[in-house]
Amino acid sequence: MLIASVATVVIIGGLAAAVVLSPGWARVRSSFFDPDEARRSFHPILEGFWLNVRMFLIAEPIILVAGLAIALARQARSPWLLPLRGLAVVYTDVVRGVPTILLVFLFVFGVPGLKLEGLTNSIFFWATVALVVSYSAYVAEVFRAGIESVHPSQVTSAEALALTRGQSMRYVIVPQALRRVIPPLLNDFVSLQKDTALVASVSLFDSLFTARDMAAYDFNYTPYVVVACFFIVITVPLARLCDWLSRWVVRRERAGVL
Repeated sequence: MLIASVATVVIIGGLAAAVVLSPGWARVRSSFFDPDEARRSFHPILEGFWLNVRMFLIAEPIILVAGLAIALARQARSPWLLPLRGLAVVYTDVVRGVPTILLVFLFVFGVPGLKLEGLTNSIFFWATVALVVSYSAYVAEVFRAGIESVHPSQVTSAEALALTRGQSMRYVIVPQALRRVIPPLLNDFVSLQKDTALVASVSLFDSLFTARDMAAYDFNYTPYVVVACFFIVITVPLARLCDWLSRWVVRRERAGVL
């Protein structure tokens, strides 16, 4: 413990000294770490960050449902469901190949441009739809990996109990798969929380757009650092939760083996 503590202090202290003692530190400090600018931008950025949080809270449950539905469609074996399975494969392959920011542009500017009756032109709505479309493809693959990780003997046992394919998936396979994919799902949602900042590219007044507006007005980049702190406050606890859940799943599996 003593060696680890000394090594940590030396490395972190050396990095801090290299930054603070650099010739341009005074200018960087005034441009990025101005306390007065941070206090002035705190409340406007907090209001914008609430938009990011709302978008995340709305998109997350929809992504879970859509991702599971797509994964189940890819696992369908009925000949009648072959077109649905093909659509699910094409959806995941195409959507995962398109950068999320391009999907945001396509939905925010493209769909309202169609001028279809009954559709809203809300930037918030279509930006949220773009995030749902993008992340549901990734989450679907996480679910599919969890389903395929369940041992085939579980399917055989379900068939021996005269369960249909649908009943086997509902009562035997999917419950086991869900427990295994909780940690990777949380990792995806950590990324989703950060990617809500992409909506700033379509002029939606979230935390990043507010910071960019204030930085352009005052020629000071401290608001960007404030935004980073807001996201860190959310993502770091989620990351630690992911680590804890991963260890918890491993302990449960080992206990089951023993």
